[in-house]
Amino acid sequence: MVELNELTPNTFFVEVSGSGLPEVDGLFVPSTAPPTKSESGTTSSLGYWNGKMAWDRADGKSARSPALSYSNSYTSWRICRLDGHLAYDITCEDELPPTDREWHVYKKGVAPAPHVAIHYYDPRQPCPAPNVVFVLGGPGAGKGTMCELAESQLGWTHLSTGDLCRAERQAGGPNAAIIEEFMTAGKLVPNEIIVTLLRNKMEQVTRTTGRNNFLLDGFPRSLSNLEAWDEIFGKEAELPKILYFECPYSVLEKRILGRAKYSGRSDDNVESIKLRFDTFKAETLPTVEHFKSKNKCVEVDTSQDRQTVYDLVVSHLAEHTDRIFAAKPLSERAEILLGLRPYPKKEKR
Repeated sequence: MVELNELTPNTFFVEVSGSGLPEVDGLFVPSTAPPTKSESGTTSSLGYWNGKMAWDRADGKSARSPALSYSNSYTSWRICRLDGHLAYDITCEDELPPTDREWHVYKKGVAPAPHVAIHYYDPRQPCPAPNVVFVLGGPGAGKGTMCELAESQLGWTHLSTGDLCRAERQAGGPNAAIIEEFMTAGKLVPNEIIVTLLRNKMEQVTRTTGRNNFLLDGFPRSLSNLEAWDEIFGKEAELPKILYFECPYSVLEKRILGRAKYSGRSDDNVESIKLRFDTFKAETLPTVEHFKSKNKCVEVDTSQDRQTVYDLVVSHLAEHTDRIFAAKPLSERAEILLGLRPYPKKEKR
């Protein structure tokens, strides 16, 4: 049993939404209930109940304090109504209220059960600024591979504007119709929408995971992308640095044609490679030169073997990488990406 004086301060915020009982919805803040004995005989401490973190309603309207807490007797997390009666619960021993499973509608609750989200920062306050590194390079330069490695091994969050646009369109978000229109017509989605999606996603990740290190894969593709970034984040904001993956065209072509055997991408062919590379030179290289002029560009020669390139990326991100992640041994997936072990063979049917 953890001694009360050894408990980590409760600094999390819980957002409850979408319940069949609207009065339950809202923001829950770390409990300020004074030390007292719970129904199981455990003495609580500030921000805790039954040895686990606990929360009060931010509006202070609940008759029960804490309003969201853990019961040792029933081994479950519970959310109460304004009158103090229990409305929703979930049986488990998780240290925090589960956000990945459906809660149970309790005796005094009404279906549906709510969605629960954990925030590392108070949603009523501005989100901490993201720590951003732009990642640019020609087609086949290794941006996706290195970003995936940095995400899984170093704790950075890898964001792709293409993925964000597709997700927004599929989820039917506020800009889904506009994105659908532009993507169907083969046109570039407006810069303002792209940067807004990036900002919203970075804020969501920071608030719900506590991490604020981001790698933006293939952004900004043009100076107009960068102008939209300045419009939304402010020109006075610290200008992010970029990792520029430099690689000769002959090497890029060889790589892309090599991956064409299994990638299934319709643009992995000689004609498309040339067109994509010409587009990169015309639209993206001026952005690279802009960052070079600001001494914010770190060039990485990605024509080298993957392990060497990865080691360089690790060194350039080390300043902001959590030491716990940096010391983590390579996963099986990372070893495959680095070419240290072969891709698993697909079973023949």
